Amino acid sequence: MADVLPLHAAASSELRAIRFIVFDFDGVFTDDAVYVSQDGTEMVRCWRGDGLGLRQLDALGIGSAILSTEVNPVVGLRARKMRIQCHQGIDDKRERLERLSVEVGIPLSEFAYVGNDINDLLCFQGVGLPIAVRNAHPDVLGSTRYRTEARGGHGAVREVCDLLARAHRAPNRASSVDPA
Repeated sequence: MADVLPLHAAASSELRAIRFIVFDFDGVFTDDAVYVSQDGTEMVRCWRGDGLGLRQLDALGIGSAILSTEVNPVVGLRARKMRIQCHQGIDDKRERLERLSVEVGIPLSEFAYVGNDINDLLCFQGVGLPIAVRNAHPDVLGSTRYRTEARGGHGAVREVCDLLARAHRAPNRASSVDPA
């Protein structure tokens, strides 16, 4: 298995090529824990700064979505609050990812995918920029190129958004060179 590089090591040109990013929910937006009350109500813990990171991407015209196998309403409620499209209860994430690519008219080579577990493997293998969160399951690391410094639910989404935004705002050095 090749070494997975820290996300901050990604080349600006590689990050600038991304026009759409898809996130898993549990273990990426959350710390992969679930709180269950005695009446069966489930709650999760999320990082509040993720929404501000997503707004940066919106401002730059970079699309984003959540793909989750989870059916709990908390996924959709959190997505709505962060103003990110959400597809949940998805059994075949790769098929939904491919459909999303067609719907938005952007090839998968210009997609990034952020995930943490084996149900993300086929999505990692289908996109231009596969990213695992710091605490991802070891079995997925061979299918990812980069890994966040932050753990899922502890700013990993914001880290990805900040790096993408910074790269998209940076001037393209190759185009600023005077050929004369």
